[in-house]
Amino acid sequence: MQKLNYSIYPIGDSALTIEFGNTIREQTNEGVMQLFHQLKKNQVAYIIDIIPAYSSISVIYNTVAIKKSNPNILAFDWMKQQIVKEMELSHVNELNRRQITIPVCYDITLGPDLNEVADYASLSIEEVIALHKAKLYKVYMIGFLPGFPYMATVDEKIQLPRKSQPRTKVPAGSVGIAGAQTGIYPSASPGGWQLIGQTPVKLFDVTQENPCLLQPGDKVSFYAISIDEFYHLKIEQSS
Repeated sequence: MQKLNYSIYPIGDSALTIEFGNTIREQTNEGVMQLFHQLKKNQVAYIIDIIPAYSSISVIYNTVAIKKSNPNILAFDWMKQQIVKEMELSHVNELNRRQITIPVCYDITLGPDLNEVADYASLSIEEVIALHKAKLYKVYMIGFLPGFPYMATVDEKIQLPRKSQPRTKVPAGSVGIAGAQTGIYPSASPGGWQLIGQTPVKLFDVTQENPCLLQPGDKVSFYAISIDEFYHLKIEQSS
């Protein structure tokens, strides 16, 4: 895997975080994903879950089992040793890259912040839409809600901060912008991202073996559909 500076620290008594920085950088996230897949592939003993983020990975482990097998060392210290060993391996994992295309209706009725984004950027709504769907976005992490993808990087011209007053309910499928990120709300929830459209595609489906449509490392592109197409696909998705 890539050689990056890192620190390892405990989070509670049964988890640790490996941190490579605190910025959104493709190179850093590549290192994160390399380690994530390496830990999954090598099945390090006593690991319960592995959670990748933009520039860090959190590892949940079985403290009781580690202490039973290794009574003379703290569970954190034992797990840290295993993580460091994995990070010192010289081979590079070949990561499978999925590219997924998602339809979005950018109608003003589904993108209530389109006018605000356009005013902020001194662009027309059509120009905002064109800039948003012209990019190929990387899914850096899944979080906030089950299946919520944090994707980057949004064109600098339309990078807006989150709303100062979050909405109490954002509809499922809403596509938003927050700074350099774009994301999709997989379910209805409160939220403060700038909403510019909506997709009829389900991002999270508990009936599926893999309920999250998107995974860290995926590449995502958007294409525009009409409001009639949106509601037609919405009906198809729910049937």
